Amino acid sequence: QVQLVEAGGGLVQPGGSLRLSCAASGSNFSPYAMGWYRQAPGKQRELVATITSDGNINYIDSVKGRFAISRDNGRNTVDLQMNSLKPEDTAVYFCNAVRSIGGVRINYWGQGTQVTVSS
Repeated sequence: QVQLVEAGGGLVQPGGSLRLSCAASGSNFSPYAMGWYRQAPGKQRELVATITSDGNINYIDSVKGRFAISRDNGRNTVDLQMNSLKPEDTAVYFCNAVRSIGGVRINYWGQGTQVTVSS
């Protein structure tokens, strides 16, 4: 079992920055691929950024050049630095941990943190 707790959301003006942090506990963190997802009102949850256990990173096109994901296996944390925020970035952001064991996909989610970009 992995427990994930997000922090760092809030209200920010367009063009501003926020840093989200996800703290993992309960199991060995390093084998998990970690990701940040978001869900805006009335929309499906979408993948924002991922970082694998060996550090490979991917972003959706809309956040490339603005967001940066990082992980610290020693502290069991994964962060999302969000710069040049836009109103369309407004959503609840969720931390995700995933790995496959014996062909079985194991998935954990945090409770989410609200990010609101508005003037």
